[in-house]
Amino acid sequence: MNENNLISELAKLISENQNSETLDIDLVNTEEVIKQINQQDHKVAEAIQKIIPNMTQSVDLIVKAFNQGGRLIYLGAGTSGRIGVLDAVECVPTFGIEHGMVIGLMAGGESAMYQAKEGIEDRFDEGEKDLKNIKLKSKDVVVGIAASGRTPYVIGALDYAKKVGAKTIALSCNPKAEIASHAEIALLPIVGPEALTGSTRMKSGTAQKMVLNILSTASMIRIGKSYHNLMVDVKATNEKLHARGTRMLMQVTGINEKEAINTLKDAGGLVKLAILMALSGKNYEESTQILNKANGFLRDAIEQSKV
Repeated sequence: MNENNLISELAKLISENQNSETLDIDLVNTEEVIKQINQQDHKVAEAIQKIIPNMTQSVDLIVKAFNQGGRLIYLGAGTSGRIGVLDAVECVPTFGIEHGMVIGLMAGGESAMYQAKEGIEDRFDEGEKDLKNIKLKSKDVVVGIAASGRTPYVIGALDYAKKVGAKTIALSCNPKAEIASHAEIALLPIVGPEALTGSTRMKSGTAQKMVLNILSTASMIRIGKSYHNLMVDVKATNEKLHARGTRMLMQVTGINEKEAINTLKDAGGLVKLAILMALSGKNYEESTQILNKANGFLRDAIEQSKV
């Protein structure tokens, strides 16, 4: 694409438009600058609320993939890629999942996480290449993320994913995002022009982070990674997580701190298993069998342990 065409294309994007509500942001005092940015940020949650039906479809796809041994794969360039990597990495300690169940890919690879690599995102073949490197399968779900909605790296990846038979989701903050036509489901939270024109690390980035938070968290809840609203599938692998796990165990079962520490130790640091052991009085092996039979859902496992 030549420069004139690109300029014309960018001019059509809401995320690249000048925001009429912040035209004087360079003239006002510090407090007013912050207020103007904050006022713009208020629009993010409202935009996400409007796409809940499509997000519901997306979560159902992801849950089905997980139940079939598939993976959730985020893919993007620049800020969009970094946000995907962040959510993917945090899913491991939060939900006690195996590495590789949720994957974040970004144009330029791991080093681009810390230093921008210009130009890579303009290559359609790079997205396909990255998905081939992780051996994309038909049971996987690929979420292509691009605030502008036109990133070639993402488009190439989504097209390859469809060829493989994987489910595809597009996430953008522009209503006529090109990536939407390359995916089965389009998530388009329209947050409007940025407080600082074109700086999509702001409202658009916040919207993307919120959407991914919801997609991953809702999907994990739907496969049994929570009990009430507690993250019971966390594994106590450091002091903070051990303290959090001990506290959860005490909250749910009513046992004292000493009993909780000992039970968590007996459960190998697995909080969910420790809760079942404490409530049922069964040992490690018996509780593990019950949990497996209940497909990891603690509520169901507790009921089954009473039989």
